[in-house]
Amino acid sequence: MLSVSHAATGAFIASKLPHPALYIPLTLAAHYLQDWIPHWDVGTGLSNGTRSKRTAMILEIFDLAASVGLIYWFWQSGTEAINYHIWAGAFVSLVPDFIEAPRNFLPKEPAILKPLNEFHGKFHHSTPRVLLGLMPQILLLGLIWALR
Repeated sequence: MLSVSHAATGAFIASKLPHPALYIPLTLAAHYLQDWIPHWDVGTGLSNGTRSKRTAMILEIFDLAASVGLIYWFWQSGTEAINYHIWAGAFVSLVPDFIEAPRNFLPKEPAILKPLNEFHGKFHHSTPRVLLGLMPQILLLGLIWALR
């Protein structure tokens, strides 16, 4: 999934269950559940060489910026006080991908991260078909907007 989809889900969960003991495990579980759904993301094509690491990194920077913008727009716009639970939920929902990033962008995967990345990989189902892979994410963001 794109970071924007994961982050919006984490922020949504945190907005409905604003206690870290509740939203932290749920946002992590949601990340793996979302990755189980066939999807397209900026890393699609890295493992088979159809996307370069440089291109994936540039796309990820835009994806993370879109995540920040969307979280702000959905939950913070018009509000002066920062809702730390929202931002924490969004951040925690991205942790599995942050852990995976060194494997994707460094010459060698750090050994300490390998078991976590193998666990993550068991859930990950990417599709090279962009439209098919973006459709569930667009529907998810629409649902989050409606229910927020």
